[in-house]
Order: sequence, then C-alpha cells, then structure tokens
Amino acid sequence: MMTRACSLSELDDKKPLAVEVGDVAVVLVREGDEVHALRDECSHASLSLSEGEVTRKGIECWLHGSCFDLRTGQPSSPPATEPVDVYAVRIDGDDVYVDPTTAVNQPRL
Repeated sequence: MMTRACSLSELDDKKPLAVEVGDVAVVLVREGDEVHALRDECSHASLSLSEGEVTRKGIECWLHGSCFDLRTGQPSSPPATEPVDVYAVRIDGDDVYVDPTTAVNQPRL
C-alpha cells in the first residue's frame, strides 16, 4: 500500500532523509528525478543508513563503511553480506509515496 512519505522538495540530491512510513523506518535518496527507498537499517550492524553518505557505490553505513546499492539493496562493500530491503516509490506532483509492505528486491514467499 502506497503511503505518502514526504514532499519531493524536502529531498536534496544525494542526501539521505530518514522518514517513518507506517511503522517502518525508511531512508529516501534522491538522484535527479528518481527517488530510492530502502530500509533505514544496515544489515551488518543494525544502524541507521540515513546517517551515512551517498557515494558512487550507493549509501554507506557510517560506522563500518558497508555500502548498499540504491536500486537493489545489495551490499557493494564489506563487512555487510546481506542486502537491505528496497521499496517501491511513486512520485505524484510534489508528493513521494512509498510502499513499505513489500520489499521489491526480496523473493516473495
């Protein structure tokens, strides 16, 4: 279910923004006209990814340096070995909607 997360104007290019969508902590990252939504929790150390930086490798966890691809959630550098959830995003005017109920990068059971 798509839920409004924020305004597009609240997102600075390549600067992570932490939001709560329902009861799920989500980090949003804007790249030009595209917005990515990932679970705001490093799969290695359970820390907020939104406190890290966006690099050419993805979003980097501030403590140990694990990076996660913005599109797939796959770790692109150690020590993380497990992906983080990636959620569907829809932009409608200045509103950014996220569906945190289903990770689009994880197999459905």
